[in-house]
Amino acid sequence: MLLSHRGREPSVDPSAYVAPSAVVVGDVHIGAGARVLHGAVLTAEDGRVRIGENTVVMEHALILGRDGHPALVGSSVMVGPNAHVNGSVIENGAFIATGAALFPGSRVGAGAEIRIHGVVQVNTTVTPGEIVPIGWIAVGTPARIFPPDRHDDIWAVQRELDFVGTVYGIDRGTSMDALMRGQSEFYGAHRQDQILED
Repeated sequence: MLLSHRGREPSVDPSAYVAPSAVVVGDVHIGAGARVLHGAVLTAEDGRVRIGENTVVMEHALILGRDGHPALVGSSVMVGPNAHVNGSVIENGAFIATGAALFPGSRVGAGAEIRIHGVVQVNTTVTPGEIVPIGWIAVGTPARIFPPDRHDDIWAVQRELDFVGTVYGIDRGTSMDALMRGQSEFYGAHRQDQILED
């Protein structure tokens, strides 16, 4: 399904394929030979999403573009099932495995691999060809890669990366009530979306 959002419409190269149960919203461009499979959601909230040539977005993946943090996925990239790509740049030939999570301001270099349930935190750069092992967390620029049981080490790097400011545009310490009022208002813009094609 293709929908307009905030006055912008998706564009899909004629040689690309978007499954009938996928949802493509707003300023999204899908390049030649790309494939977007069932249940995937590509949504340009107030930023853009770009999918390069011959890239495959597997079932139930989410790719989200935000203002200041577009989701730019290069050519010949695999985005695995249930992956979460939020405001990240992914260079050509990268592999994003099942359940991986990439946060705003992150960058995955050409040919890098983010393996099953790997995490690339906000404002983190994974260099070309680097591997984030299964379930591990990349944090910082250049990335330091930790197993999930090293929370204190991860936090020592992550606390300086401004997660809440990067993701939500608010100051640390803002109440959940204030945060969610703002998020409710922001996502309320979807009430004006228009279906372009089923």
